[in-house]
Amino acid sequence: MPPFEPSSFYSEWLLLLECASWQPDLGRIVELVRSANGPRLLALAEDHGVVGHLAARLRGLREDLVPPEILQALREQERAQTFTSLRMTAELFRILDHFASKAIGALVVKGPVLAVQAYGDPAMRSYGDLDLLVRQRDIRSATELMLADGYRAQVPLSAIEAGKIPGQYLFSKPDSNLLVELHNDFTLRYFPRRLPIEKFFERQIRVPLDGREAPALSVEGELVLICIHGAKHLWERLIWIADVAALVNRQAGINWDRVTASAREVGAERMLHTGLQLAEDLLRMQLPSKVSGQIHGDTVATRLARQVQKWLPAAGDAPPGLFERAAFRLRMRGGLVAAPAYLLRLSLSPTEEDWQSGAEESSTGFLEALRRPFRLARKYSRDRKS
Repeated sequence: MPPFEPSSFYSEWLLLLECASWQPDLGRIVELVRSANGPRLLALAEDHGVVGHLAARLRGLREDLVPPEILQALREQERAQTFTSLRMTAELFRILDHFASKAIGALVVKGPVLAVQAYGDPAMRSYGDLDLLVRQRDIRSATELMLADGYRAQVPLSAIEAGKIPGQYLFSKPDSNLLVELHNDFTLRYFPRRLPIEKFFERQIRVPLDGREAPALSVEGELVLICIHGAKHLWERLIWIADVAALVNRQAGINWDRVTASAREVGAERMLHTGLQLAEDLLRMQLPSKVSGQIHGDTVATRLARQVQKWLPAAGDAPPGLFERAAFRLRMRGGLVAAPAYLLRLSLSPTEEDWQSGAEESSTGFLEALRRPFRLARKYSRDRKS
């Protein structure tokens, strides 16, 4: 995508919003397609992760209304995503079977399960990795299984033995683009409070996926999780908001009292409110009137949602700077004590990116914590310059 200039892709951005909306205006889509720049539209859709949404809406139009080069490009990307989804789903069940053979419990989060729950189609939504929730006590055994299966571990066994806690336990296969991430209540740092992992396992559901069933979070738990995930990334991509809208609109039996209780349990009420407001305001998501009134009664969440809309069209190409990010996270958490404590924990808790070569045996937690703020400052300074 070109450098961020809102006027340079305004029509394309409005078209993506319309295509991602739960109740799209087809007349408006036709009007916007006619004025859209094809290459710019496709690049923006890819940056926002909504190629599937664009393809689904344009597929419903007469072919003479859509430039043939756009249709062809979308068909090719859809075909590639379908093959990727089939391959990753097959790998997902293979891993789950291996884990089950060693009595390792796992829940699938986001990825193909979210695509089915939100859109009814595992190939509708693109995803680059498989995310599993695994108890910390099983991480070593799970890592050994992944290594035996030909994966490379970003977090080595020596670091696990040394008690290092990364942002995720990441595995990659050298001969493919497969990525697998294992998460738990210790790695998911962006939860304001430690997630109640045993309750997640107790409330798990089975989601039909390619003729089998995958263990997954309850719909209520998944909704809170994807709102926290969107907040973690400051809602810089449209797909994260589209997921919220699609999940809420497709899952008619959501227990909103349980959603509220789950968000409160981990201190993520404002993260939930911001995500729901963005989905309602931008994508016409339908909420029960009582729930809509409650989330719009959170005036701080309303201001945060408006702030997000300033940088959202650029899909991360014009990210907020370090201090703006810090202020956003403070308001997102809320509370005179809780908010600074949350920001301090995020700023000082080292991840695998902060470990130097061989640091898993030698460095102390204190030195790693001191190193992290300087790395973050360098990282976001580079982002602003680029």
